[in-house]
Amino acid sequence: MVAAPEKSIAVLPFENLSRDPDNAYFADGIQDEILTRLSKIADLKVISRTSTQHYKSAPENLPEIAKQLGVAHILEGSVQKSRDVVRVNVQLIKAANDSHLWADTFDRKLTDIFSVESEVAKIIADQLRAHISGQEERVIAAKPTDNPQAYDAYLRGLAYTLKPSNTTANNLGAQKYLREAVRLDPKFALSWAVLSYVDALAYIAGALLPTVALREEAREAAETALTLQPNLGEAVLANGYYHYACLKDYDTAVRYFEQARQLLPNSSQIPESLAYVARRRGQWDRSESYFNEAERLDPRNVSLLVQHALSYVALRRFPEALRKLDQVLNITPDDIDTLTQKAIIAQAEGDLPRASAILARLHPAAEDTGNFETQVYQAILERRPAQIIPRLKEILAKPDPAVLGYTYGKLRFWLGWAQEVAGDRVAAQESWRQARSELGPLLKEQPENYFLIGDLALINTGLGDKAAALALAERAMAANPINKDPLAGPFPIEIFARVAAKMGEPDRAIAALKKVLSIPHSAGQPSGVPLTPALLRLDPMFDPLRNDPRFKKLVGSPAPK
Repeated sequence: MVAAPEKSIAVLPFENLSRDPDNAYFADGIQDEILTRLSKIADLKVISRTSTQHYKSAPENLPEIAKQLGVAHILEGSVQKSRDVVRVNVQLIKAANDSHLWADTFDRKLTDIFSVESEVAKIIADQLRAHISGQEERVIAAKPTDNPQAYDAYLRGLAYTLKPSNTTANNLGAQKYLREAVRLDPKFALSWAVLSYVDALAYIAGALLPTVALREEAREAAETALTLQPNLGEAVLANGYYHYACLKDYDTAVRYFEQARQLLPNSSQIPESLAYVARRRGQWDRSESYFNEAERLDPRNVSLLVQHALSYVALRRFPEALRKLDQVLNITPDDIDTLTQKAIIAQAEGDLPRASAILARLHPAAEDTGNFETQVYQAILERRPAQIIPRLKEILAKPDPAVLGYTYGKLRFWLGWAQEVAGDRVAAQESWRQARSELGPLLKEQPENYFLIGDLALINTGLGDKAAALALAERAMAANPINKDPLAGPFPIEIFARVAAKMGEPDRAIAALKKVLSIPHSAGQPSGVPLTPALLRLDPMFDPLRNDPRFKKLVGSPAPK
């Protein structure tokens, strides 16, 4: 076991000592701001917050935690806010022998809170004998805004971005407060940068509808941040992420990320973002080395570990994916998203009993539609959809306002498919007609959303509209061509194979299937399962091809390496 470098530190969650539990966002924000300032010192190794947020504020097993995080020192703290007065307690601990190196209490007015964050960062750097350049000293001392109300709104928005799950509700909460912060102080570059990052991440991940308006806000916020503060690392990073997530302009994105690396030396987001770019370019080995670099800076970042696992899934390296998912379960036991991902791998391997055993323990909430779709697909693969149809109808009868309307249109597609497999053709047609009327109008605002276009292609297939289904499937392939996106580009080709199989075009279906099976494949339809010969043997959508000798040859072959 290699000893942790002496100049290394993790900042654990600060305890909220305020009487009002609603002030928890403030304690989170102060911790994050101190950590951010420390992380801009190149001579220090600072662990990202995403790896420390799973711990308690003042845990008893500090040496073990330090070992898990690979650091020699831990900073603990607490925050007490009462009206416009803040008390911040901090203590620096040498983890190996649990000895206190330094502790202090700061009582400040809310308007003077930045000086605490700067002072703490400088004292810690001194204690750890870290060299601070003149530029770093200026960055640490900088005040992001002179407006206390704008800073409070920023901290509230930041608290939503620090939550572990990238849900619609969390993104809307972050947007609301970050927009309020820049309204109160239009020169608040840091808030503009974080707003852009939130928008761009939601745009590519589908946590918010990928509309032209969302993409434009991401662009405007990134450009505004950079104009206001050209040397702000977060502004440079936001511009890189906008070019990656919204424009797929990977060359420009990489230039920004490499520039941001100089300004944010401890940021795991930069190698993580470079891993995503390399993956979208089909540079799988390079992507893996970036993932490994990010994990050294952020060893317990669940989202990062899951994304690394998803790379292995796309490459159909299922044993490695499962090992990475088990790492996640060691950090967050019984996490429903991670367990669902393990079930998806079992489905891809054709092991329905193993998938069923995992899914039987899970009870996703109505808003947790991604995990629920995996359960619906399991029932369809088992050809026993009758058990899931009542639950689908129940969710669709009581829409949750926190869930995107697009999601309910997609669930109607699933209901139609379940009803068709159950033999109720009339009910299936009605479900698909309703799905088409709900999803069709969304294309106007999301003309390049190949997931939406693909769903509409399958819905029109169910309704027997061959011309519309094939046209939409071809449009999805044009919206995300494989030469521009080797990660998600195979998805529309799979949609085309499904449409062609159902619509009596076996030659075109077989050609598309051969293509998809020969390349890495992410985010398969339905519910994220990559196509494999084992899955083709089970999926009812390919029943029209069962007697075709070419299809028999495809499903008889072992999984490609």
